[in-house]
Amino acid sequence: MPYDPVMVQPMREELTSIGVKELQTADEVDAFLSEKSGTALLMVNSVCGCAAGSARPGLKIALQHDNLPDRVGTVFAGQDLEATAKARSFFGDIPPSSPAIALFKDGKLVHFVPRHGIEGQDAPSVAFDLVSVFDEHCVKATK
Repeated sequence: MPYDPVMVQPMREELTSIGVKELQTADEVDAFLSEKSGTALLMVNSVCGCAAGSARPGLKIALQHDNLPDRVGTVFAGQDLEATAKARSFFGDIPPSSPAIALFKDGKLVHFVPRHGIEGQDAPSVAFDLVSVFDEHCVKATK
């Protein structure tokens, strides 16, 4: 049974307020991840403490960097059940994890941060790790 939508709304807005595209259906996820050019970051959002304490704030910090993914989206585990299942189908043999952050380049998964890679980290550490991945895989943004 999905989480109460009222309860998770602030957690959704923490990402959508900074321009992260919310993907609530399997079709939206498929369209977002089926594009085979450029880079796409997908965060599996969740209600757990590491999502609130490190993952969402870390992503917010990382998205202030010069090198950024072309597209950034999110699904909410425990809420958008079909969308989350569809997203996880793009992760190959990686076990389900939430929160999690995946980076795709030209349609291929090039980096994945599971929950155990977020737990125990603070937001700046998560951001630092993401920025390193952005510098390796993402084209410099023009401002």
